[in-house]
Amino acid sequence: MNDIKRVSPVVFKSTPLKTEEQNNFEVVVEYSDEGDGPHIVDLSHRPRFDLQIPDPDLVKPFGITVPETPGSAVFENNVLVSRMNATQASLYNIAGDYHDMPEGKEYTDISEAAMGIALMGRDIFAVCEKLTSLDFLDPERRPPFLFQGPFSHVPCQIVTMSKDGDRSLIILNCSRGYSRDMIHAILHAGEEFGLRPAGKARFENRINA
Repeated sequence: MNDIKRVSPVVFKSTPLKTEEQNNFEVVVEYSDEGDGPHIVDLSHRPRFDLQIPDPDLVKPFGITVPETPGSAVFENNVLVSRMNATQASLYNIAGDYHDMPEGKEYTDISEAAMGIALMGRDIFAVCEKLTSLDFLDPERRPPFLFQGPFSHVPCQIVTMSKDGDRSLIILNCSRGYSRDMIHAILHAGEEFGLRPAGKARFENRINA
């Protein structure tokens, strides 16, 4: 039986220069005219899982200790683990080899239900200021940290990975059904800053640097 072809909910108008198949998705490695940044990168092909259990401290998904405090996050073994509330955490395999969902009824694969993107570069927080009141530059919050709130009026999970100038990085997830409007809103807000789509190669170079 042939593998089921999977399609990302994210569509950019830029022209791909190179693509490859990963996780049954056709993934863009590089776009033409990516420029120097800031950049938006589709990560919807990466596996995402939800962990829900009365005490998340009792499990270690992928060998990672779940942060104790809601809003805290850790990035280990190429997996971003974010504590959402007292009983729930999100697991996002944003880089490296593709992980299968851990065994156990406390895990749910939400990969097909969600859109995932990265925003990278010096001006991404200026772009975000046009779309949300969330304070990604709060000096009291040390990356990585999670916000759960409206972004362009859409409920989202947003993890600030870095606030370091040109290396600034945000990972954003929301329901798949909002993807077209979300991408349009972000690209429109980022137009004055030169925001452009970039392929997975640029993201991987950034996350592995």
